[in-house]
Amino acid sequence: MSPRRRAFLAGALAVVVLGVLALVLVPRLRSDPADTAAGPVLLVPGYGGSTASLAPLVTALRTAGRDPRVVEVGDGTGDLVAQAAAVGRAADAALAEGAASVDVVGYSAGGVVARVWVAGDGAGVARRVVTLGSPHHGTTVADLGALLGGACPTACRQLAEGSDLLTGLPETPGSARWTSIWTRDDETVTPPDSAVLAGAEDVELQAVCVDARVTHGGLPGDPLSVGVVLRSLGRTAPDAPPTSADCAALRAAGAGALGG
Repeated sequence: MSPRRRAFLAGALAVVVLGVLALVLVPRLRSDPADTAAGPVLLVPGYGGSTASLAPLVTALRTAGRDPRVVEVGDGTGDLVAQAAAVGRAADAALAEGAASVDVVGYSAGGVVARVWVAGDGAGVARRVVTLGSPHHGTTVADLGALLGGACPTACRQLAEGSDLLTGLPETPGSARWTSIWTRDDETVTPPDSAVLAGAEDVELQAVCVDARVTHGGLPGDPLSVGVVLRSLGRTAPDAPPTSADCAALRAAGAGALGG
């Protein structure tokens, strides 16, 4: 075979090999949310559905150059699976606009809703998921409500310790990077460490700033909490949870984004 023909065949083979690699690798890259550009941030409210408490986070995320979108889940006391469907619709709208993925921040019960969604249709869509004071393993407050029967709506019963929903839910589903932020001073999620998720970056605020005094209701607007949220949603994923050495910087970042 002449040198020219060998060169031609080698070139043709290279084109074929590259084509095969493209067919194999490109879909894989597209299906990995960790490798995609950051899209909108979906904010999921807590029990009761009020979105007012999320206003500080909306401000902070916009200041940081992100596109925050609050998900409407109705009165927030209905089936958490139905609320997860609302997150799915918001994600679908973002994808239809051209986003490659979405990030999710779930406050309180909204963090459980985020897990339900990612465990279902959101596994290949969520890039990062951050939960704030979420009763991932139930709360004794809901346990008490369940004892009162009619005073505890569907979502309340689902948030009781050992509920069917919580028992059957994967800790950190999908390929998203998970962060759970919680406070030892939580009076609504009891015990507070119900927020700890196996496989997630675990951030107890008092382990970062020993003087942190943050209640459940204060999580969405506390500078330290907000600083950790922004860190978790950054372009580059942190390689380790924050420590006391990061306390001042995280508080300053959160305060700056909040306009303080």
